[in-house]
Amino acid sequence: MSDEAFPAGWPPQDEGQAQQNAPLFPLPNVFLFPGHVMPLQIVEPRYRTMIEDCLDGPGRIVLAAVHQGHHGELEGSPPVCPLAGLGEIARHEKLPDGRFLIWLVGLARVRIEETNSDKPYRQVNFELIHEVQPDPEEAEDTRERVVEAILLRTPQLEELPDNVPLSYLADLLLQRMPLEQEAMEGAYGEFDAGRRAEQALALHELTPIPEPEEDDSEGQDGDGDDPAGGVDPSLN
Repeated sequence: MSDEAFPAGWPPQDEGQAQQNAPLFPLPNVFLFPGHVMPLQIVEPRYRTMIEDCLDGPGRIVLAAVHQGHHGELEGSPPVCPLAGLGEIARHEKLPDGRFLIWLVGLARVRIEETNSDKPYRQVNFELIHEVQPDPEEAEDTRERVVEAILLRTPQLEELPDNVPLSYLADLLLQRMPLEQEAMEGAYGEFDAGRRAEQALALHELTPIPEPEEDDSEGQDGDGDDPAGGVDPSLN
C-alpha cells in the first residue's frame, strides 16, 4: 500500500493515558503488529456498527486472537488472548451493501480485560505495553541476522533501511512465516525486542521457506490496497 493512502502524521502517537477503553474485534490466529497495516473486510452487522461508532470517535480498535479450540465460536463471544494489538482506522470505505473495507494501522501491544458493553459488540479496557529495546551496538549481530532472514523470505526486497528498529524487524520476520497460533502467541507476547528477535530467528530456522508461486491473479490474498479478499469475521 502506498504512503499516499494515509493522512500525514501516521502513525498516531500514544496519548499517554494509563488505561483506556476500546471495542474488541476477535479473530482467529490474527495478530496486529505495531507499525504494520492490516486490511480487513467488515461483514457482520455488529461489527459494521462497531466501525460506524469508531468513525464517530477516536477510531481505535483492539484486535485480539481467539483462543485455540474456540475458532468456531465467532458468532458468539469466544475467549481471546489477553495480549492484543491496538489499532487505528487509517482509511475506510463503505460499500453500497453496508460492508466496510478498512485499513487498520497497528499502534501498540496492549494487555486487555473485558468490560461490560451496552453495544452489540464487546469492549475491553487496555493498558499499553512498553517494549524493552536492546543496546544498538550489542544487538547489531542479531539485527544483521534478522535482516538476512527477512530478505530470504521476501525476494522482492533487495534491502532494508539501516534505521529500522530491531523491534519492527523482528515483527516483520514473524509475519513472513506461516506460523501456528501457539508459536506466534509466544513470540508476540515477548516484550523484550532483543529476545523477540532471537525467537523469530529460531522459528526461521525451523520453518521452511516456500517456493515462490507464479502470480496469475491480483487482489486475491488480502494484502496491499484491496482488503476485499482479507479477513472476514463473519466467515471465519
